[in-house]
Amino acid sequence: MLTVSPDLDGVESVLAIGCHADDIEIGCGGTILGLIDRRPDIAVTWLVLSAEGVRADEARASFEAFLTGLKTPARLVLKSFRDGFFPYVGLEVKEAFEELKGQVAPDLIFTHMGADVHQDHRLVSELTWNTFRDHLILEYEIPKYEGDLGSPNVFVPLSDAVVQRKVETLLECFPSQRSKHWFTEDLFRGLMRLRGMESDSPTTFAEAFRCRKLLLVP
Repeated sequence: MLTVSPDLDGVESVLAIGCHADDIEIGCGGTILGLIDRRPDIAVTWLVLSAEGVRADEARASFEAFLTGLKTPARLVLKSFRDGFFPYVGLEVKEAFEELKGQVAPDLIFTHMGADVHQDHRLVSELTWNTFRDHLILEYEIPKYEGDLGSPNVFVPLSDAVVQRKVETLLECFPSQRSKHWFTEDLFRGLMRLRGMESDSPTTFAEAFRCRKLLLVP
């Protein structure tokens, strides 16, 4: 196995994309927390494409909680596309991406896994790649009933403190999701522990991603 350890200290701007409130936090929240601990001066744009009413309130609260350590202002973009119907309003979703492209030039983009079986997630992953063609894109995973977790190829170790902050913030900021049988501390910690085992993480915990294309500059 070839092990590559890119230095995230060089990241100056991040774009995090999620279909629904809590997607970003579940998929890459720990990595973002760890990155902010190391680089509190990074620029962050946080896009949630389906957030209305209570879910919009939860998205705002979580955005503020996860980015508390930033020393620079972050940007939250909330859209109100209908949950589960993204492919059927693809033109409007595409227009939202094109608008965003003219406003940000991120070093690193987090988005949904392309092989995700959720139709909203798949479309957003496709549009991320169509819109941002010269960027480092990491696709994050979302555990869910459909059981579509795959074989990621990028792992980010997470400290115990970051894992705990991620889980506590998720459970605190998204009360509307607590009735779901999978929205639990043991599931979130279990997935990070599994990915930590797979990557031989020195902390025993990790978040995992799929990277389709990576340019290494010597």
